[in-house]
Amino acid sequence: MRYLARVRSCSRTACAAPAVATMTYVYADSTAVLGPLSLTPEPGIYDLCQRHAERTSPPNGWEMIRLPLNGSAPAPVQEASDDLMALADAVRAIGLRHDDIAPPLTSVVIPAVATAPDPARGGHLRLVPTGE
Repeated sequence: MRYLARVRSCSRTACAAPAVATMTYVYADSTAVLGPLSLTPEPGIYDLCQRHAERTSPPNGWEMIRLPLNGSAPAPVQEASDDLMALADAVRAIGLRHDDIAPPLTSVVIPAVATAPDPARGGHLRLVPTGE
């Protein structure tokens, strides 16, 4: 049986072009990050075609980090601060790693129950008569 690869399309309304970039927002830092297409679609990210990736701008008051889309040299940055570059480096280090090793699994010992409840006894709730 042959399976066809599903091509993700641009997230912009009425655009059916194939996606080449992924944009996500870092709300805590008011930063939009545009980089290569993510391996899997995720909620809260936007896949963009080449045209929309080039023309997209961040919301007012936000910074935009543009990572290289094809592995070439990064796009020129306009007077970026050291904090912004540190954030971009952190995003690159986390987002482009493919050699992550899963942490070792730890086993948890759950002690067995000493005695099983007596089914004839019923539950732990009782009816209490009202004093009249």
